[in-house]
Amino acid sequence: MRFVATGDWQLGMTAHYLSAEARPRFHRARLDAVKRIGEIAAAQSCEFVLVCGDVFESNQLDRAIVSRTFEVFNAFTVPVVLLPGNHDPLDAASIYDSPAFTSRQPDHVHVLRDSEPFEVIPGVEIVGAPWFSKRPQGDLVAQATQNLAEVAPGKVRIIAGHGAVSTLDPDRESLATIDTDNLRSVLREDRAQFVALGDRHATYSVTDRIWYPGAPEVTSRRENDPGNILLVDIDPQTHVSSVEKVHIGRWSYLVVDEDVNSDEDVTHLEQRLNDIPDKDSTAVWLILNGTLSTATKSRLDEVLDHAQDLFALVSLWERHTDIAVVAGDEDFAGLGLSGYLQETLDQLAESATGEDSAAEAAQDALGLLYRFARSGS
Repeated sequence: MRFVATGDWQLGMTAHYLSAEARPRFHRARLDAVKRIGEIAAAQSCEFVLVCGDVFESNQLDRAIVSRTFEVFNAFTVPVVLLPGNHDPLDAASIYDSPAFTSRQPDHVHVLRDSEPFEVIPGVEIVGAPWFSKRPQGDLVAQATQNLAEVAPGKVRIIAGHGAVSTLDPDRESLATIDTDNLRSVLREDRAQFVALGDRHATYSVTDRIWYPGAPEVTSRRENDPGNILLVDIDPQTHVSSVEKVHIGRWSYLVVDEDVNSDEDVTHLEQRLNDIPDKDSTAVWLILNGTLSTATKSRLDEVLDHAQDLFALVSLWERHTDIAVVAGDEDFAGLGLSGYLQETLDQLAESATGEDSAAEAAQDALGLLYRFARSGS
């Protein structure tokens, strides 16, 4: 018996850090990932798709997002089982109870609204631990599994949960931390064969039968293995499972760390950015450190301006970036500055020698003056 384990789709995710031009592509990519999941499920002879929480970004979404989600689901040839998570809990404002959801919910799409075993196909049941608020007062997975009996011979039982396990340094103030030892006991005592968890956006194996599939599209620059789903095989007779990770994500979040102290360093950075494929679906955070002349800093700004036209995002990671600008007379020689412009240059050069915010502003102004003077503006 094979199924797809996935989670943390967060459809409708704002991605406020992206430009207004890139944001619609990011939204579309998340729905396209769901479409690919359905295609893979069919091609790989999967019995169903299990989504372990945070299907939607929040409970307050435009109904068009729900409608587009169902339009994609309509092409699925297998059941889809949805577990409410911390982003879309089953609270009073739940999106799963909204008219936009209940009026158009396809027959093969199921929401785990409690922890009663749900028979998704004959002989296979899912025990879910749905969230009912954003701050549960206990381990929901432990509560869902405490009274489970041993799995009957020839049957399969899967636990679906959402949240951080105790072995992954979770939020110490959260009461909802999932007890890893309890899950190991459930599996060891044959009360379930597999545990699929959501909340961690990178694929991660807690044990050989406890997995986070991760988000199918990247959501943070800190994720070390995003963009995957899991193909899980369970033998009903031997209860042996195997897990295959399948990468389906199309977006990339990259951190580029470079020292820039010369024109050659800027050329190296430019080439590094040029070599990155699929720029319109790639967000780049830059960590740049060094000391540059005004002319070289101006060229760096031009390189970054061009990159911003191509990438979904190019942003300096300010907390880790430190570029000092040294204004040399040779930078402005031959530009023909005189009168007011020369006076402005002299004042800015004097102000740019400090280390405070005024000096930083003066360095930026020198760069602008250099670029405008060189272009004849």
